[in-house]
Amino acid sequence: MAAATKTESRNQIPPYMKAVSGSLGGVVEACCLQPIDVIKTRLQLDRVGAYKGIAHCGSTVVRTEGVRALWKGLTPFATHLTLKYTLRMGSNAMFQTAFKDSETGKVSNRGRLLSGFGAGVLEALAIVTPFEVVKIRLQQQKGLSPELFKYKGPIHCARTIVREESILGLWSGAAPTVMRNGTNQAVMFTAKNAFDILLWNKHEGDGKVLQPWQSMISGFLAGTAGPFCTGPFDVVKTRLMAQSRDSEGGIRYKGMVHAIRTIYAEEGLVALWRGLLPRLMRIPPGQAIMWAVADQVTASSSAADQRLASSFSDNGGVVSSPFEVVVALVGTVEKELVEAINTSTLEKKDSLCFIEVIVHKDDTSKDLLEWGSRVSAANGRPPNPQ
Repeated sequence: MAAATKTESRNQIPPYMKAVSGSLGGVVEACCLQPIDVIKTRLQLDRVGAYKGIAHCGSTVVRTEGVRALWKGLTPFATHLTLKYTLRMGSNAMFQTAFKDSETGKVSNRGRLLSGFGAGVLEALAIVTPFEVVKIRLQQQKGLSPELFKYKGPIHCARTIVREESILGLWSGAAPTVMRNGTNQAVMFTAKNAFDILLWNKHEGDGKVLQPWQSMISGFLAGTAGPFCTGPFDVVKTRLMAQSRDSEGGIRYKGMVHAIRTIYAEEGLVALWRGLLPRLMRIPPGQAIMWAVADQVTASSSAADQRLASSFSDNGGVVSSPFEVVVALVGTVEKELVEAINTSTLEKKDSLCFIEVIVHKDDTSKDLLEWGSRVSAANGRPPNPQ
């Protein structure tokens, strides 16, 4: 039991690598799925029934505005996805570390839900809201003549919003965005872990590497629940972000609750789930793409860590160059090893470089203590545990 727990702890991916994997997944997802996001936004903003459905909306946009119009808002969308996934994956990993059981090292479902919700709230306030305000303002502009558009690009759009509506205009719709993203991530991270276990017998930290297609299936299924739960929040978010003040300084929707009531009274209950189908066409495939990339990146990092740590152990702590030591010290080796390193010195001996490691003396680091003793002995010094 203790050995299994130690192995699982050793295979945990550090938060910074989770963040890197999320950012790479975000870039790929944005480029593949931007057209669906444009169609979703147009449908949600359609109050007069101009579009008859997803296919009609897409064909209308292409016919009247050109194919490139399906990638309107790609720059803020890709940037915001990259930053969002970086923060989401990194902060979720940090929250899960805080919620881990001190004895077993495992995260409960409650802890996983709270970690996901916390990550969603952070990304909503720090990144998602201002980027989506700019993206939606750009996407709602119609026509073939860019010179007639109010907003000429992402930066011009942001500057115009700040000038006309103050800096707070970039955080229009923050409340429903927080609710949408918090709920989405709470459900998504919990469901992804559950599907990994159910379908592939993959437990977090067990060292097992999923194939890309397996990660895509788990990610796709995990991404389906959120849109159903958060449909009203997404519609209200889009309406609040898209609206600008009229000539008298007034706005149509006064806030999240007022928007829900107004939409329900004027357009019916179904309108609160408008754009659900394109969301289902975008979010689950997006999660499939993101997790396929993220899981492979973290797996590659973990494999490299294990190879480097194994080379240290096999050589009794002897390394062949200062570069290997630097790599170790900046955290490329497994997290538990890095945390055990307090100080180190390099010495030349028999044309090889050695590293002296002072490790923490505790029950969970006995193997590291033994490894440190061998290293110290190789340097001709007694071990110096703290």
